[in-house]
Amino acid sequence: MSNKTIKPLISAEELLTIRHDNNLVLIDTRMGKDIKTIYLENHLKGALHVHLNNDLSDIKENLANGGRHPLPSIEKFSKILTNLGISPDNHIVIYDDKSAAIASARLWWMLTAIGHEKVQVLNGGLKEALRVGYPTSSGKETPAKVAPYSIANWKLPMKTMNEVEKISQDNDYLVIDVRAKERYNGEVEPIDLIAGHIPGATNIPFTSTNLDENGLYLEPSILKEKYEKIIGSKPMENVTVHCGSGVTACHTLLAMAHANLEIPNLYVGSWSEWSRNNKTIATNIKQ
Repeated sequence: MSNKTIKPLISAEELLTIRHDNNLVLIDTRMGKDIKTIYLENHLKGALHVHLNNDLSDIKENLANGGRHPLPSIEKFSKILTNLGISPDNHIVIYDDKSAAIASARLWWMLTAIGHEKVQVLNGGLKEALRVGYPTSSGKETPAKVAPYSIANWKLPMKTMNEVEKISQDNDYLVIDVRAKERYNGEVEPIDLIAGHIPGATNIPFTSTNLDENGLYLEPSILKEKYEKIIGSKPMENVTVHCGSGVTACHTLLAMAHANLEIPNLYVGSWSEWSRNNKTIATNIKQ
């Protein structure tokens, strides 16, 4: 699926100029303890809150089944979008306070994957919006009343755990692990049960690869050069990106779209699924 005419990122300055557009729907995807209270205390004016665990995932009792953040069903996602007052022709702008590292990029990927045309992530997030003087508000926001959002299926490419296992050590394919180097190496594992990585996967940490020192995405030309060097002559359908639970991997998919590259496969289950299914685990720990 090729990139659309609308750019995947929007600057805070650009957002400020369209803030009175009736077609605009702002989505706050911040996470953390007491996030609902934090959101109600202060958010960008008009922004509705979306929760990664409750709204953008379908977490199973046993995390071996799909990892920590499996995608919700098409039916559930349709309901979420409808409840947010989103129609297929709305212009969606998503922000967080983590340089788009968690739920913002995930929601961007999900909306792009159902074919929503106008969806962008705010480059630099809340901090940038406040810097340019975007107005804030407190309390609840009321979403528009809309007809049910009709979704056919996910249109962006994905790989399952067994498909990744078949290709991870094949030189014709590239499996990218975007987690921090020490997690990939197997030195530490702060979230999942076992440290290490998928055998054959290449470590391209998203923070040091995609962002500048201010937490903004690098220029498209810089990212294009970086990723073309990493991918080489492989076709994009042979490239799969994963992380811990299929969320921060979307940060790299967003970076590639920003660089005008085709969006490769996402392995949603990621390390959280792989490491719970008795699959072979590789480490780079020097004895």
